[in-house]
Amino acid sequence: MNKDERNARYNAYVESKIPKTHNFPSLIYAFVIGGIICILGQTIKDTLLAIFDTMTPQEASNWASIGLIFLASLLTGLGVFDDIGAIAGAGTIVPITGFSNSIASPALEFKREGIIFGMCSKMFIVAGPVIVNGVVASIVVGLIYLIIGAF
Repeated sequence: MNKDERNARYNAYVESKIPKTHNFPSLIYAFVIGGIICILGQTIKDTLLAIFDTMTPQEASNWASIGLIFLASLLTGLGVFDDIGAIAGAGTIVPITGFSNSIASPALEFKREGIIFGMCSKMFIVAGPVIVNGVVASIVVGLIYLIIGAF
């Protein structure tokens, strides 16, 4: 068997093992489930504003974000969030729930290695670069505003 024939057979094998996706239904599922997550967040915010007269809309938004983070972490711990993510795809990644899942999943995966060397050190393996880049970008933007504001 020559090299080209071997490569063709290997490529055919790889193609047979790649999971087939149906783009249009995947887009619909992502849109619907992502929308449901956003509606849930808005419902939490509106409920908090209706219950607590002194709460500002910004405070209610903060609490709604905390609620979504908690629910996503809880569902990740129960093993449900991965099932939802398998159906929704990017619909669960784009809202804040995806970020919560990216922190909770590695923590659960490495808990058998102990609290310090497992959960605590591996918790930010996926989300760590996002946090670092967010902090650095906010510092750079803050410095730019400080310099522009000085003139």
